[in-house]
Amino acid sequence: MATRQTRTLARFMMAPSVILLLIWMVVPLAMTLWFSFLNYNLLNPANVSFGGLFNYRYFYTDPAFFQSIWNTLVIVVGVLLITIIGGIALALLLDQPIFGQGIVRILVISPFFVMPPVAALVWKNMLMNPSYGVFADIAHALGVQPVDWFASFPLFSIVIIVAWQWLPFATLILLTSLQSLDTEQKEAAEMDGAGFVSRFIYLTLPHMARAITVVILIQTIFLLGIYAEILVTTNGGPGYATTNLPFLIYRTALLGYDIGGASAGGIIAVVLANIVAIFLMRAVGKNLDR
Repeated sequence: MATRQTRTLARFMMAPSVILLLIWMVVPLAMTLWFSFLNYNLLNPANVSFGGLFNYRYFYTDPAFFQSIWNTLVIVVGVLLITIIGGIALALLLDQPIFGQGIVRILVISPFFVMPPVAALVWKNMLMNPSYGVFADIAHALGVQPVDWFASFPLFSIVIIVAWQWLPFATLILLTSLQSLDTEQKEAAEMDGAGFVSRFIYLTLPHMARAITVVILIQTIFLLGIYAEILVTTNGGPGYATTNLPFLIYRTALLGYDIGGASAGGIIAVVLANIVAIFLMRAVGKNLDR
């Protein structure tokens, strides 16, 4: 059992890193909060005044605000559905003994290591381009009209691109969970006459529940900040069709030069993200306590 002296020494040794972490987090957040109360535009940096809650009211009344909230939710939920369902399917497939299993796993996981702007450019120019993309060539081969994805289905296209990037992560976590399932339980279920569907519903899926919860938690935190894919492909358009909350903040700050309004949007985004994180942490805690 640790004595009081050893606990004090441990806290003293941890103090520098904790203080550095707090400074790294608190200082930018405090500056953002302060700027959110200022009338501060980069086009007129010498005329800075205290605006109170004006920036929050302006940001709240922006026509794109609620559209951006809705788009953010659609992206998060859509990507989670695709990655969870697809991750489970790929994990079940990769768990089977197949030739070249190691190479197949590397190929499945590799999209996760592609930088988001690069992945978005590949999808935009090589796959979804209506003139010379792969999907257009397939449509011509089938004798149908190619689809202009980013004009006809802009938000769906963003969801597909982001899901392609995050599917390997979900697959890796779910495959690790699947491989930890006791083989004796599977053999006992087979001996009792349980088919594949019954084994999946009553044995495999409950065993993967914790891993699924962890995937949802981690991915949601990162998906709330999706930005590069939208900037590279649609630039938030057409109109506000693909503008999510992070991109709206970017547009306000670097296209409208309104630092005060963008800071207010950043504070709103932090509050909303923390609300989502609290509910997810509670859900994870309940699931892990079972």
